Amino acid sequence: MEFLRRQAKLSSTPIEPVSRDSVSEQGMLKQPGFLALLWENRKARMGIIILTIFMLVALVGPWLAPYSLSDTNFALSHPPSAAHWLGTTQSGQDVLTQLIYGSRVSMFVGFVAGVLVIFIALLVGFLAGYFGGWVDEVLSLAMNVMLVLPGLPLMILIAAYMPSHGIWEIILVMSITGWAFGGRSLRAQMMTVVQQDYVVAAKFAGERPLRIIFREIMPNMLSYIIANFFGAVIGAVLAEAGLEFLGLGNPSITSWGTMIYWAQSSDAMLNGQWAWILAPGLCIALLAASLTLVNFGIDAVANPRLQEE
Repeated sequence: MEFLRRQAKLSSTPIEPVSRDSVSEQGMLKQPGFLALLWENRKARMGIIILTIFMLVALVGPWLAPYSLSDTNFALSHPPSAAHWLGTTQSGQDVLTQLIYGSRVSMFVGFVAGVLVIFIALLVGFLAGYFGGWVDEVLSLAMNVMLVLPGLPLMILIAAYMPSHGIWEIILVMSITGWAFGGRSLRAQMMTVVQQDYVVAAKFAGERPLRIIFREIMPNMLSYIIANFFGAVIGAVLAEAGLEFLGLGNPSITSWGTMIYWAQSSDAMLNGQWAWILAPGLCIALLAASLTLVNFGIDAVANPRLQEE
């Protein structure tokens, strides 16, 4: 009898509805944010620290540089010393000053080209994967053609026939030649996501395709897009250094690529100026490694099975 009275009391008590927003907010409060998870990953944390150092050096470079970039009154081709930690060039410039100023140009070219590359890859890959049919056939043909063509010779060919060889021309060359791989991978992801229930429901609800792509699908693929962006930045930094090293850039600007170009032209290693060619090469490698480590962290956060213990 006592049990029946309790059941009757519970059944007569009104149940307060729980809103979906409150449930989602409570769930979000129980879980750490994306940046917190990324910071907890050891590889990503190391990559973020290195990348932040490079970005700070690029932003406040003129205040960190020991000398002015236009100073050429130092001893020519001097090895590393207390006054010049990385030595001087054949024209009497301080190598450390060039390295600090060069970080601005190299990182600017890398990130701007990375933005353009991922934008083209997103546009082509998303449209091909979402619409399918003849749209997919045409865009896939363009991607396959760009993937078959060797990247470096194509960049060299385009850069050689450009009337000028400034920073924006280099960015344009890398944007034209570097989008196909990212577009192909984003197309494959889109073809998988477009079959999900929420996408099918949005189609039946009469939503416009572009709204479904950029408002419904794109936020769910954000970690994958960021990973592709960092990959594009790495490719752009390496391509800029390669074009500058081959003399297809503007040798009058100061970047890590032009430093290697002038060091090689001046036989830096034979003259004992090992720091002149080693320092920019090491900076390029460290920047690429930091972006790769952040990429590993994003993969681990996006895929719980890859998260570190």
